[in-house]
Amino acid sequence: MADKKSTTGANKSVKDAPAAAPAETKTEKASDAPYTASAKPTLDDDQRSALGIRRAKNAKRPAFRRHEWWRYKKLGGKHAPWRVPSGIHSKVRRHFKYRSPVVSIGYGGPAAVRGLHPSGFEEVLVHNVEELAKVDKATQAARIGGTVGGRKQKLIVAAADKAGIRILNRGEL
Repeated sequence: MADKKSTTGANKSVKDAPAAAPAETKTEKASDAPYTASAKPTLDDDQRSALGIRRAKNAKRPAFRRHEWWRYKKLGGKHAPWRVPSGIHSKVRRHFKYRSPVVSIGYGGPAAVRGLHPSGFEEVLVHNVEELAKVDKATQAARIGGTVGGRKQKLIVAAADKAGIRILNRGEL
């Protein structure tokens, strides 16, 4: 048994290794389907300025945290959802200056662009190619549902590229 050679693969040379298949380049993929990521919504001047105002307000808006989120783990910690403080002695509820800010109407953005994506599109949830036909490409953009599988996602993306419809969660594919 000592005279038999071992076939563990440790003695194989580099020449015996199979050659790696050439990877697809991005230029080949780009020529297959024209991807239009720069599709812009048609907005009037009021909506365009309101998006700028909303962006500025979002930058100034504080992180609203639940009262005493730091004290108890059961409140959820830093990622706790906002709850209105309701204690009768609560300094936060009574808006004392040295306490954390409370959600109020003054922090809201302009009503003209409320609910719009930061790009200015209105989001439409899509689960199949038939629903994609209902999307208005001038003002709406598609978001593929989370329960849609990979094969159907590729079909939806191909149909959207053909129709010139923007898909907001394309990077997750």
